[in-house]
Amino acid sequence: MRETKSTCPYCGVGCGVIIESAGDQITGVRGDPAHPANFGRLCSKGSTLHLTASATVTRQTRLLQPMRRAVRGEAPMAVTWDTALDNAAGKFAQVVRDHGPDAVGFYVSGQLLTEDYYVFNKLAKGLVGTNNIDTNSRLCMSSAVAGYKQTLGADAPPACYDDLKHAECLFIVGSNTAWAHPILFRRIEDAKAANPALKIVVADPRRTDTVEIADLFLPIQPGTDVMLFHGMLHLMLWEGWTNASYIAAHTNGFDALKATVRDCTPDTVAQVCGIPKGDLLAAARMFATSPATLSLYCQGLNQSSSGTAKNAALINLHLATGQIGKPGAGPFSLTGQPNAMGGREVGGLANLLSAHRDLANPAHRAEVAALWGVPAVPEKPGKTAVEMFQAAADGEIRALWIACTNPAQSMPDQATVRRALERAEFVVVQEAFATTATCAFADLLLPAATWGEKEGTVTNSERRISRVRPAVAAPGEARNDWSIAVAFAQRLERQLGRTLTLFPYESAESVWNEHRESTRGRDLDITGLSYAMLETAGPQQWPLKEGDSTGRVRLYEDGVFPTPDGRARFVDTPYRPVAEARETRYPFSLNTGRLRDQWHGMSRTGTVGKLFGHVAEPVVQMNAQDMARRQIAEGDLVHLTSKRGSILLPARASAEIGLSQAFVAMHWGEEYLSGCSSTGARLAGINALTTPAYCPTSKQPELKHTPVKILKAELPWSLLAMAWLPAGEALTAQRALQPLMALFPFATCVPFASNAQGEERSGVLFRAAAHDAPDAALVDTIEGLLGLQTADTLRYADRRRGQRRAARLVRRADGSAGLEAFLLGGDTSAEAWIATLLREELPAQSYGRLLLSPGARAPVAVQSRGKTVCACFNVADAAIQAELGRCSGTPDERLAALQGALKCGTNCGSCIPELKRMVRATPAEALAVGA
Repeated sequence: MRETKSTCPYCGVGCGVIIESAGDQITGVRGDPAHPANFGRLCSKGSTLHLTASATVTRQTRLLQPMRRAVRGEAPMAVTWDTALDNAAGKFAQVVRDHGPDAVGFYVSGQLLTEDYYVFNKLAKGLVGTNNIDTNSRLCMSSAVAGYKQTLGADAPPACYDDLKHAECLFIVGSNTAWAHPILFRRIEDAKAANPALKIVVADPRRTDTVEIADLFLPIQPGTDVMLFHGMLHLMLWEGWTNASYIAAHTNGFDALKATVRDCTPDTVAQVCGIPKGDLLAAARMFATSPATLSLYCQGLNQSSSGTAKNAALINLHLATGQIGKPGAGPFSLTGQPNAMGGREVGGLANLLSAHRDLANPAHRAEVAALWGVPAVPEKPGKTAVEMFQAAADGEIRALWIACTNPAQSMPDQATVRRALERAEFVVVQEAFATTATCAFADLLLPAATWGEKEGTVTNSERRISRVRPAVAAPGEARNDWSIAVAFAQRLERQLGRTLTLFPYESAESVWNEHRESTRGRDLDITGLSYAMLETAGPQQWPLKEGDSTGRVRLYEDGVFPTPDGRARFVDTPYRPVAEARETRYPFSLNTGRLRDQWHGMSRTGTVGKLFGHVAEPVVQMNAQDMARRQIAEGDLVHLTSKRGSILLPARASAEIGLSQAFVAMHWGEEYLSGCSSTGARLAGINALTTPAYCPTSKQPELKHTPVKILKAELPWSLLAMAWLPAGEALTAQRALQPLMALFPFATCVPFASNAQGEERSGVLFRAAAHDAPDAALVDTIEGLLGLQTADTLRYADRRRGQRRAARLVRRADGSAGLEAFLLGGDTSAEAWIATLLREELPAQSYGRLLLSPGARAPVAVQSRGKTVCACFNVADAAIQAELGRCSGTPDERLAALQGALKCGTNCGSCIPELKRMVRATPAEALAVGA
């Protein structure tokens, strides 16, 4: 057994992990107690990382060798690395010669390491001579970058995690921190417990789990953040709560902003934002009069057509009140991905250059050209993410290189993205997982190493650089991303006839050393840092200049900002509504966001069945009143339609959702949610609907608001099939079922897991709906993939009525018979109890006839355990409610008793906000009566 310190590959908190391995296999993971980001804690995703690296997952999901398609649409064939890279270099060189360097584009990822990012940036801008390199961080953090630069002068979060201990007021806006950054939320809980006087304000259109800790909740209308912030500043000016001396000594531009916010009266703000005037006043008072106010914000501000304005307007509040540059205070943007910060540091976006230099600045271009030893860096602005795929769809960009990201799932306006991937003459996908939707469009697939196999560094939200270390060798022929890019670049140099040798790197450290030199004299100067220092002293924050022993904890404590005059700048940001307004035809505002236990397109988390326990299948969440008005019952299928497309989803009533709003998790792509339209066109996940409209400054798309209409669907024939499968076969069955989803108007296919009998088991769920019963051969295929085409399978069929049922029972070691697999076709009304019978592995020998009887009522003995709340210990809501009936005392005492009895919330803590809500939902009086 070996132990290797590394960093989690999920969100931007940057948690340290200790990887346990034996031989070539990762066997376990736990939090690193010495890492200053998490001190040993891990969330539900991080604590299951080892499961995503199992031999079974690797064998069935990983891309293990280079693959090339001779013809689009056909299966790719294995080739050698030399053949693959020579092919790629030849194709890219041909496009550059025939159409110019701007006919190629590179789309990379915030999950790449800093070293990977640096090489790709140099490859595009230094060798090819194009600025057409952008990243999925454009969808995540570009508005935060632009907001910081407009106001403070540099893309540098001024606060740190330790500021949570010093804050007297937390202003959380546009961030479901409890789910998106769970370990940071644990630190918020700690801060509140240590300082009960800490005031927490949460502004969000949804009543998320983060709201559970709030003293004040502002359920603003989508896209109205700028109006909220201006209204708060209006009141601060009226009440004399601004810091005139700080404004005079350290800022510029306040008079112009005052003129704008003068019109943002409490009446106007209350009407536009949809909140009471009293709550607006309370929020302004808490923010301005607190000794130290810390703002935490994320995609609710960033993913907007006014994203930069939202960021700047919030920072305006900090400058106006002097809430910056001191412990516990400052505007703190929470990074969405593990190394979005590192990508920004090396200039891995279309408008940036290394070390926070600006592409538009001739002096900055000259500095980078001199560092790289090239004649010049091109000045023409590059295509950003949305623009890049629009250009490829229009035939302007002819070759695409996509690394460590899945645009065929994650980009908005999927019709345009897929048209781009189909029209491009040559598409390279550099990827660890062969299962992503984008892989299907690739002419060339290059296998990349991933977590547990990679070497390099990442930077988290608080500017802290951590080492990423390999615990095992990459499987098959997979290589580190930076080394793939270097090998391609060296070949491309020869193909283009260049005599330069821009890529001499032999290790990740040699790449990083060049990046380090590029930061000399810049705001993020790390010339005093080295791999050796990271090994001996642990993760470090920047800046850390040559001669310094540690990095800077927080910035701007001296009131001097990285602007020409050293002053911060107020930005006059008029409020503008969302890009596409709700209208009569599209009366709902669709919001997208994260689930607690899933990550991005689920290429990694989607391999772990237990992570589907909390949210098992895709749904659209709606307000119960909206559902009642439209006569939509719980679980009914609805058409969710925008100007770009339509998908089908089950509807679910949710107390989180306001009137005329809807929410669908961002993770559901065609790998898990699919179907076909009446014309036969494939419906590909939630981003078939979302708008490509973006902020004119940051170019970040408005993924938090899309006008949609929601209409009840009439699909009378339904199907549900579930099966436990032998170890290692669930993922195989899931992949085989995925193409079948497109044969139905609606279909989902997801894994599930259970350890009801003390042993972890894996299964697959397939759900579909149609106007009429499908061809029997299609259902036969589904049965076969789920182990229902066996001699011992019980069957019932009524072709005239479109009814079909199958069930297979297996004798267990204790002599009882358990339901191993079932299919309900036509009438699925018995789903609840039959699915419970299977999931809970309850004795089923008495129910053979009922299993085959359409509409059969649930036996009294079959009781569902309910929805999983705690993924770590597989604790469901029914057990929690039952235990609460035996608890008494204060809410904190009841929570402690609950945790002591069931262990829920005692491992990763991700379920604690939900547990607290359940405790509060059961009043003490009711508990006393129950006792």
